[in-house]
Amino acid sequence: MELSFDIQGMTCASCAARAQKVLSKVDGVAQADVNLATHVGRVSLAAGATAAEVTQNVAAALDKAGYPAQAQHRVLEIEGMTCASCVARVEKALAAVPGVSNAHVNLATRTAQLDDLSRDADRLVAAVTRAGYDARLRQDEAAREDRDAAEAAVLQRNLLVAAALTAPVFVLEMGSHLIPGLGHALHGAFGALPLTLWLFEFLLITAVLAWPGQVFFRRGIPALLHSAPDMNALVAVGAGAAWLYSSFVLFLPGLVPDAGRVVYFEAAGVIVTLILAGRWLEARARGRAGAAIRRLMDLRPATAWVEREGGPVEVPVAALQVGDVLQLRPGARIATDARVLSGQSYVDESMITGEPMPATKAEGDALVGGTLNGVGMMRAEVTAVGGETVLARILTMVEEAQGARLPVQDLVNRITLWFVPVVMALAALTVAVWLVFGPDPRLSHALVAGVSVLIIACPCAMGLAVPVSIIVGAGRAAELGVLFRKGDALQRLSDVTTFAFDKTGTLTEGKPRLQTFESRVDGDLLAEVAAVEALSEHPTAQAIVAGAAGRALPLAQDVVAVPGMGVTGAVGGHRLAIGNQRLMAREQIDLAPVSAQLAALAVDGQAPVLIARDGQIAGWLTVADQVKPDASQTVAALRASGARVVMISGDAKANAQRIAAQLGVDEVLAEVLPEGKRDAILALQASGPVAFTGDGINDAAALATANVGLAVGNGTDIAIESADVVLMSGDIAGVLRARQVARATMVNIRQNLFWAFAYNVLLIPVAAGVLYPAFGWMLSPALAAGAMALSSVVVVGNALRLRRAGGSAGGGVGSLADRDAKLPAI
Repeated sequence: MELSFDIQGMTCASCAARAQKVLSKVDGVAQADVNLATHVGRVSLAAGATAAEVTQNVAAALDKAGYPAQAQHRVLEIEGMTCASCVARVEKALAAVPGVSNAHVNLATRTAQLDDLSRDADRLVAAVTRAGYDARLRQDEAAREDRDAAEAAVLQRNLLVAAALTAPVFVLEMGSHLIPGLGHALHGAFGALPLTLWLFEFLLITAVLAWPGQVFFRRGIPALLHSAPDMNALVAVGAGAAWLYSSFVLFLPGLVPDAGRVVYFEAAGVIVTLILAGRWLEARARGRAGAAIRRLMDLRPATAWVEREGGPVEVPVAALQVGDVLQLRPGARIATDARVLSGQSYVDESMITGEPMPATKAEGDALVGGTLNGVGMMRAEVTAVGGETVLARILTMVEEAQGARLPVQDLVNRITLWFVPVVMALAALTVAVWLVFGPDPRLSHALVAGVSVLIIACPCAMGLAVPVSIIVGAGRAAELGVLFRKGDALQRLSDVTTFAFDKTGTLTEGKPRLQTFESRVDGDLLAEVAAVEALSEHPTAQAIVAGAAGRALPLAQDVVAVPGMGVTGAVGGHRLAIGNQRLMAREQIDLAPVSAQLAALAVDGQAPVLIARDGQIAGWLTVADQVKPDASQTVAALRASGARVVMISGDAKANAQRIAAQLGVDEVLAEVLPEGKRDAILALQASGPVAFTGDGINDAAALATANVGLAVGNGTDIAIESADVVLMSGDIAGVLRARQVARATMVNIRQNLFWAFAYNVLLIPVAAGVLYPAFGWMLSPALAAGAMALSSVVVVGNALRLRRAGGSAGGGVGSLADRDAKLPAI
C-alpha cells in the first residue's frame, strides 16, 4: 500500500533529500520518495504496518523536521442523513480515516468538512459509503495549482517589500560606483560621521531580515540545529553573518580593528532580495510547467443539459449520474463519458487523442468527456462520472508520471544530501584560510569570501533539474496524445534500440476490407455475393458487404452457412457457393481454369474467397487487413534512426511477410502464440532494450515484459493497464512522438544537471577567492546571491522549452532526424 502527502517548506534539493531521509526512517515505512517539483512525498508501507499508524508517524516526523505535511481542506456532499445520529456516524467514519482531522458534518447543508493529510480523497468517499451513506467531493482537487499561485503571490509581496527597503541602502553604498559624486552627496546628507548613515541602513536591513527574510531564519536555523542544514540555512548564515558583522562595527566598533570597520548591510539586503526574486520566478515557472494538466482540467464544463420529465434541465456536472440522458448541443463541450443514443455529429477529440481531424459520431458510438461537439445535435446516455471518466484517468496518469522519480534522480539525491554540509565546511575553511593568509583587513576579506561561498552554492538547481523536466515532458506528451503511465518510462524509452510491434490492430487496422475482386461471368457478381453474405455475421462477410456499398443488392434465398468452408445461397435464379477450396471441392467445382491465378495468390500469401455460380467457377475476391496510414512512415523513420524494427504476429507466415513487405519491416516473427510473444520479447532483449507496441489481450504479457510497453489507446483495457505508455489516438506515429519527447526530456535533464553541477564546481572556488592572488578579484555576496538565484531560473526555464518538443499534435510523420532535432542550447 502507498500513501502520499503534500509537504510544505521545501525550497531546494537538500530539503527534499532531508525530508526523504526522515520519511524513510519512519516506523512502518518500507520505501520513501520526495519530489521537490510537486512538493509531494510518497511512502510504501512495510509488512504489518497500518495506514493509520504510518500517517500519524509521518506527520509527526515531518513536523519535527520542519517540513510539515500540508492538510487539504475538503468538502463532501453527503446523501441519506436524516438525524443527529446519522451525523455522528458519518463523523465517526471520517475520523477513523488515517490522516483526517477536524471532521465536521452539517445535517442542514448535508455536507462534511474536514482536513486530510493524504492526497487520496477516494478513501473519504469509501469510508462514508461503508457507513451506509452516499458521498462525493464537492470540489475538484486542483491543490497544486492553487498552492503554486498562492506561493507566487506571497513571494511577490515579500520581494517587493525587500526591494523597497533594500534599494535606499544599495544606492547609499553602491551609488558612487554607478554615478560619480553621488556617494559623496548622499553621505554628506547624513553628516560627517558615518554612524548616522549606518544606523539608517541598520534599521532598513533589520526590517528586511525580520519581515520578508524571516522565512530563511525560521526554516534554516532549526535545520542547522538538527545537523541537517538546507538552502535556507545557507542564506540565513550568509545574510546573518553580514548583518551581524556590520552591527558589531556599528555598535561595538572597539571590538573591530580600524581597517575592518566596514559595514555590509547592503549585502545582507541584496542577498535576501535576489534570492526571493529567484524563488518568485521559479514558482511562476513551476506553475507554467503544469500547464498541460490545467488545460486538461479546463476541458471539463461546469454544467450539462439533462433530460427530465419536464424537459431539458441544466445541472452541475458533479450531479450527473450513470444513466442520465444528455442533450449535446452544437459547439458545446461534452460533460462526461457517454454513449450516443440518437443524432450524428463530428467531435473534436484532439486534446484527448492528439488527432486533429474530428471523429464522426453516431448511434452507439462512445463519447469522451471534455471533447468538443461539432455542428450536430445528439442525445447521449452517461456511462461514467467523476474519477471513472477517461479524462479523470488521464489526469491521474499524467500526475503520477509527473511525480515519478527517474533512476538518475537517485544519484542527484545522494549528492544533494551531503552538498550543504560540504558547502558550509568549505565556507568555514575559506574563512580560516583568509584569516591566516589573507591581506589586511583580513576579517573583512574572510567575511566576504565566506559569505559568498555560502550564498553562491545552489542545491535548488540540482533538485529541480530532474523533476521539472519530467513535469513538462510528461505534460507535453499528454498534449500530443501520448500518456506516460510510469514516469521512469521516459528514461527507459530514450535508451531503446529495438522496437517490436504486434501486427493486427497495431500496424494494421485490425478490420478486414475487400481488397480485390475478379469476375469471369456477366452481371453484377459482387452484388449477388454481397446479397448472400449480408445474412452472415462473419467478419469476412461484413467486409464484402461493406465493399459493395452503394450497389443495389438483390434478394437472397436459401442461405446456408457451411462451418469452416463458406456459405451457399440462391440469387436471381442462380445458385452461388462462396468460400474456400474445401467448399469448392464439396460442390465439385473445377478450379483448373483459374489454377495459375490461384497459384500466384498463394505465392503472395493471399487466401482468396472463391465464387462459384451454377456449378462453374465465376470469380474470386480477397479480403485483407489494411496497414495503418502512418505505419510505413513510422517504420521507415525508426529504421533511418538506426533502430531495429521487428514485427511479431500470430498470423500465418506468408500473410505476415506480405504485410511486413508493405511496411518495410525486415524481421518477422510469425505464427507466434499469445504466450510466445513474451518469450519473443525476452529473446530480443538479449540484444538490448526493447519497446513493444500492441493492442490486444494477447499482448498484455509482452507489454509487461518489454523494457517499455506501448499500448494503442483504442485497444483493450488489459493491454493498456499492462503498458508503460498509452497512445491515445491509436495512431502508430505516436511511437515516434513518445520517443522524441522521451529523448528531448533526457537531453533536457542532462543539460540541467550539467548546468547545476558545473555552476557550483566553477563558481564556489571563485567565491572562495582563488582568483584574488592573480587578479585581485573578489566576488561580492550580492553578486553571489544574484548568480545563485539565476541558476534555478535557468534550470526551470530550460525545462520549459520542452513544451515545444514532439512537433504539433496529430501532425504528419516527418523524418526521425527532424523530429529528434536537438533542442537549442541555453
